[in-house]
Amino acid sequence: MSAALEIKGLEAGYGPLSVLHGVDLSIAEGERVGILGLNGHGKTTMLRAIVDLVDWKRGEILLNGEDITHATTHALARRGVVLMPQGDALFPGLTVKDNLDAGAYPGGSWKRRKERRDHVCEIFPRLGERLGQVVGTLSGGERRMCSIGRGLMCDARIYLVDEPSLGLGPGIAKGICDTLLGLDLQGGALLIAEQNRALIDGRIDRTLRMHGGELTPDTGGDGGH
Repeated sequence: MSAALEIKGLEAGYGPLSVLHGVDLSIAEGERVGILGLNGHGKTTMLRAIVDLVDWKRGEILLNGEDITHATTHALARRGVVLMPQGDALFPGLTVKDNLDAGAYPGGSWKRRKERRDHVCEIFPRLGERLGQVVGTLSGGERRMCSIGRGLMCDARIYLVDEPSLGLGPGIAKGICDTLLGLDLQGGALLIAEQNRALIDGRIDRTLRMHGGELTPDTGGDGGH
């Protein structure tokens, strides 16, 4: 099976600070991979580096064999590389509908935004009940649903998901992770960074551990906890 995403010798950081130190990773088409580890060890930086949201990076990043190391964030979104960031990262003064539609701009997604919005609302029925509501008035769980729903609005090939359970109650966190891990990847791939092993255990193909900016095999210990 060919690789959907490859990372070779990735180093990245912010200003003078080096965070990642020679990260190597290959994700096959249709594969779900989990990255476990405590905050501050490089999980978020790795996901941000893939979509060019760090100050600097070295190494190589390949999408289906094509070098995307220096592609811009917008160009990668058009290619279907979608980052669902830690927290909400929404437009608080806009409605749920407007926030969802903001995720449909790459490629031909905009023309099919109503169809895609309906699909998101099937996944998260609560959003369907609140399409006209201003996002800033939603609960924390609802905002996270909206943030993830926005990431589902475009033609995604690579899903990069950063700490989906952060700050949520156990029930809501489990529901959101169940939704993400149940996505039909259609030959794409999913890379999910998480601290809570229990939310992803048994639901993904393999797990790795990020520690001190280095990616290592997961030995099955405490997954960040």
